[in-house]
Amino acid sequence: MATGQLFSRTTQALFYNYKQLPIQRMLDFDFLCGRETPSVAGIINPGAEGFQKLFFGQEEIAIPVHSTIEASCAAHPTADVFINFASFRSAAASSMAALKQPTIRVVAIIAEGVPESDAKQLIAYARANNKVVIGPATVGGIQAGAFKIGDTAGTIDNIIHCKLYRPGSVGFVSKSGGMSNELYNTVARVTDGLFEGIAIGGDVFPGSTLSDHVLRFNNIPQVKLIVVLGELGGRDEYSLVEALKQGKVSKPVVAWVSGTCARLFKSEVQFGHAGAKSGGELESAQAKNQALRDAGAVVPTSYEALEIAIKETFEKLVEQGKITPVKEFKPPQIPEDLNSAIKSGKVRAPTHIISTISDDRGEEPCYAGVPMSSIVEQGYGVGDVISLLWFKRSLPRYCTQFIEICIMLCADHGPCVSGAHNTIVTARAGKDLVSSLVSGLLTIGPRFGGAVDDAARYFKDAYDRNLTPYEFVESMKKKGIRVPGIGHRIKRGDNRDKRVELLQAFARTHFPSVKYMEYAVQVETYTLSKANNLVLNVDGAIGTLFLDLLAGSGMFSKQEIDEIVDIGYLNGLFVLARSIGLIGHTFDQKRLKQPLYRHPWEDVLYTK
Repeated sequence: MATGQLFSRTTQALFYNYKQLPIQRMLDFDFLCGRETPSVAGIINPGAEGFQKLFFGQEEIAIPVHSTIEASCAAHPTADVFINFASFRSAAASSMAALKQPTIRVVAIIAEGVPESDAKQLIAYARANNKVVIGPATVGGIQAGAFKIGDTAGTIDNIIHCKLYRPGSVGFVSKSGGMSNELYNTVARVTDGLFEGIAIGGDVFPGSTLSDHVLRFNNIPQVKLIVVLGELGGRDEYSLVEALKQGKVSKPVVAWVSGTCARLFKSEVQFGHAGAKSGGELESAQAKNQALRDAGAVVPTSYEALEIAIKETFEKLVEQGKITPVKEFKPPQIPEDLNSAIKSGKVRAPTHIISTISDDRGEEPCYAGVPMSSIVEQGYGVGDVISLLWFKRSLPRYCTQFIEICIMLCADHGPCVSGAHNTIVTARAGKDLVSSLVSGLLTIGPRFGGAVDDAARYFKDAYDRNLTPYEFVESMKKKGIRVPGIGHRIKRGDNRDKRVELLQAFARTHFPSVKYMEYAVQVETYTLSKANNLVLNVDGAIGTLFLDLLAGSGMFSKQEIDEIVDIGYLNGLFVLARSIGLIGHTFDQKRLKQPLYRHPWEDVLYTK
């Protein structure tokens, strides 16, 4: 393995299995270090493509998302580091696929618990093809001031505290990611800082060893001092002992092997890592520390003394003129995310949407303050839900029952009316449900189903101004406006619309007052004297009865009633109701497998 630097200020990576936080931490580190280009070139999310928005300093950038490793490598040929955040179940397969790509040079495997047989195959392939594997079970690695893998070194505050935004003179390698963070802090306190740090991972078979990286550090001119933190279990440290004995490492090495407390336990103890388990005296921390000491490494008497050993070794190198301490500078400030700034009370931001009818922030959604469980447990119906979401209050049962009757009566009026016809034609053209439904809904207007609001508006105005039916009808005639809610293509004075009769009968039985409806009946009497088809239709019945509902319930002010009519609430009832029928016509045509509709020639008047 040997060779030298793994990373630089131009290194770019491909990130497998999208995780927002570690990627953003990498980009924040890039900005902190003054990199010109983001270190994450692309994201691989199996089965997904597109872009992910993230921040590079204050600038929001879009990072490409690819569905396969092959596609991402082809799209980003200069990205030579593969950061694998896959689970232990798929980490080996995806890592092997990455190693087989000619553009990939380093693979970091974050997952713990990768099967040992798979890990051995990855190690063998990487060594045979001169590639580097960091992990499994690693937090990754970092080159100070240049590049870092995922969550290495933790938060931005910790990175700044450990002076990792600029390179120092120390090369560090450890098995533990957590202890790496601790040592980065130690190194920053007593030296000019870290140049490169690697956590090889705590599994029994790591992709690269402590000695692999120590030998690399020995070949990097900027690294003047090497710090190693091993642990009990396994024999990885002995390869470093041999390298020291053979004179392969010319730079001072300060080392410590953790786990000396294991001898205090009566039985064998398994520590945090899979590999942290002593398999005999040679694998004990004491034996490894002594072997490293005998081979020429600086080994303190305890972990507590490790900081002093690093400090003294560094100071000797400075005295010898081998190290010129790095000049300190203040790194740029990372902009704080809006959400965290709001939580900490540093900023206030305006909201983009106002909602007064529902709230989904708690344990369960609420409609106008009523929890979903209460709606179900109290046996609320569709009318009750409409009263909550449309009127923001629980209306009396006769009101919600009237709403439900309106929905039932207006759900459909056969296949020949314009809305149903449009839906049928669209469905037979092979379009989907939503397209077919919308095609029918778009015909709703003043001439089809959209007269409910106008009927309520004009009848209310006439009644409130004490106009007689004669004055009302004649004034509308002078304006050139047909009276909304009056007139039908089929029904007559001697053949009333059954729906209108049902609505009137219900209202007369249950409503406290039906003054607007009775006024509409008086207007109908007058219009029938002019023509037998000028009957009160269902739009007029619903419009006037809804006025009676709003006024008679005592739950709405005059201003609220005017607003409800003006906004278009009543047409909303027709839209909601007729959607049921239009959906039914769509399903009917699909079920019958009807072909594309073509209007017959004989039904068209061709003229010049």
